[in-house]
Amino acid sequence: MNDTLSQLSEILEQRKSADAGESYVASLHQKGLNKILEKVGEEATETIIAAKDVGNADDHEAALNALVKETADLWFHTLVMLSHLGLGPEQVLEELRERFNISGLVEKASRKNGVTKN
Repeated sequence: MNDTLSQLSEILEQRKSADAGESYVASLHQKGLNKILEKVGEEATETIIAAKDVGNADDHEAALNALVKETADLWFHTLVMLSHLGLGPEQVLEELRERFNISGLVEKASRKNGVTKN
């Protein structure tokens, strides 16, 4: 699974410097962080709507497929955002790995109290 993220991260880095007229990723970078964040927000909203639609769908399989597609769009645009800010999926995956042996409730409480884990 991480191979896919690594490959996509490499492609996103390459596309940063591509011609904005030929690359969607390059056009987002050219438009700047605010446009990228707008896309992340848009995709997050569409993902939430797709998830809510699963419960009410006549065609459950199609609704799940739509949710997967919207989640892929959200992940993609989040990776563009990270790339724009000089980060990649490695940092996020490392953060998730560090949380493996920490209760979610404990981890969440530590963020509220401003405590960082080392």
